[in-house]
Amino acid sequence: MRTGAAVVTGAGMVTAAGIGVDETWKAVREGRSLTGVPDRPADVPERHCLPVAPFGKDVLPGRGTAHLDPFIRYALVAVDQALAESGHDPRSWDGRRVGVVVGCGLGGAGTMAAAQGRLLDGGAAAVSPYVHPRSLINMAAGTVAIRHGITGPSHTVVAACASGAVAIGVARDLLRTGACDIVVACGTDAGVVPVVAAGFAAMGALSDADALDASRPFAADRSGFVLSEGAAAVVLEREEDARRRDAPRLGSVLGHGCTTDAHHPVQPHPDGAGAEAAVREALADARLDARDVDHVNAHGTSTPYNDRVEGRLINRVFPHRPPVTANKGVLGHSLGAAGAVEAVLTLRSLGAGVVPPTAHTRSVDPELSGLDLVTGRERAADLRYAVSTSLGFGGANCALVLGT
Repeated sequence: MRTGAAVVTGAGMVTAAGIGVDETWKAVREGRSLTGVPDRPADVPERHCLPVAPFGKDVLPGRGTAHLDPFIRYALVAVDQALAESGHDPRSWDGRRVGVVVGCGLGGAGTMAAAQGRLLDGGAAAVSPYVHPRSLINMAAGTVAIRHGITGPSHTVVAACASGAVAIGVARDLLRTGACDIVVACGTDAGVVPVVAAGFAAMGALSDADALDASRPFAADRSGFVLSEGAAAVVLEREEDARRRDAPRLGSVLGHGCTTDAHHPVQPHPDGAGAEAAVREALADARLDARDVDHVNAHGTSTPYNDRVEGRLINRVFPHRPPVTANKGVLGHSLGAAGAVEAVLTLRSLGAGVVPPTAHTRSVDPELSGLDLVTGRERAADLRYAVSTSLGFGGANCALVLGT
C-alpha cells in the first residue's frame, strides 16, 4: 500500500439499472440497453433520459425520506448500502472523526422547478417552506450527516460532471491529513427534469437518436449523451484501520488529480491539456508511471467533440494502449453522480479482472485509431491499477487512480 492511499471498505449505488452495485455491475458487464419508467415527465423526450425507477420505504426507510428531493434520496440509499457493507455501525462510532463529502452538479432541480410552477399558479402562499431544505445543493451531505451522526467535516463539491470523482479525491485527502478516520464519499444528481433536459437539448448535447442504443461513447456515429441520474457512495479508511477490524477490502484510492481548463464554459480544451494534467497529477500522487496502468474507465459522454478530445489524450498518455471502457453506453450520463458511479464500477473491474464492453459502440471513431476500446463483449484481463477520468462544464477535470 502506498503512502496516502485509502482503502474502500463499502460501496453503494442507485442507477437507472437498479438499486445496488450488483444490479448496475451486471447490466454494465452485459452491455444491456436500459429502458425508462412509466412515470417519466410527459415533456421529457424518452430518447433523452434514463431515470431511476421509483422506490419506497422498503429501500429507504425513515421518517420524512419520501418527500425529499431525489438527489438526496439517491444519496441516502447509496450511503446506507456502503455503510452496511463496510460493517460500520454509526450508532457506536465517534462521529467527530467521521466526515462526509458529496459531489453534485445540480442539487434539487426538480424541487425548484415544481416550486416555480406553484408560485406561478398560486402565488407565494403556494410555495412550501421545505423548498430550500429539499433543494440546497449541500443538503445531501447534511441529510447524510443527520441520518448517521456524522459530526466531522461535511463538504459539498460542485464540479459539474466531475463532482462525484472530486468528492472521492477530497475524501481521500481528509484521511491523509488526519482530519478524519472514516470518510463517506458520494456523488449524486437527479437531473431527469424537463427544464434540465430542455437546456441540454437546446445546446445540442443530447443524442438525436430514438433507439435504446443512443448512447455510443467513442463511436463513429455518436450524436450526444443520454440524460440519466443516480448516486454512488464509498466508505474510505486507512489501511491499518481497515485491517485492524478485518473490514472488507473492495480496492483502494491511490491518487487523484484535479485541474481546470480555463478555456470555455462547456467545451474542453481542444488539445485536452487540462484533462491530461489531471491524469498525470493523479499518477504522480499514486507514485505510478503511466505504463503501470492496466485499464482506463473513460468519461466517454458520447458527444462528438468531448469524446474526440478525451480519446486522443488517452492515446497520448498511455502509449501501451490499456483496455478502455465507458460505462455511459449503458447508464447514460448521470451528471454529478457519474464520476462516483464509474469509480465504483472500476473497482469492480479490478476485483473481477474484467473490463466491461462499451455498450452500443460498433465502430470506433476512425480519428481515434489506436484506442483499445472494449466493445461487443467483456474482456478478461490481469488488472492491478486503473484510471477513471471525469470531465465537466467550467473546465473541471478529475482523474482517480484506483488499485486492488
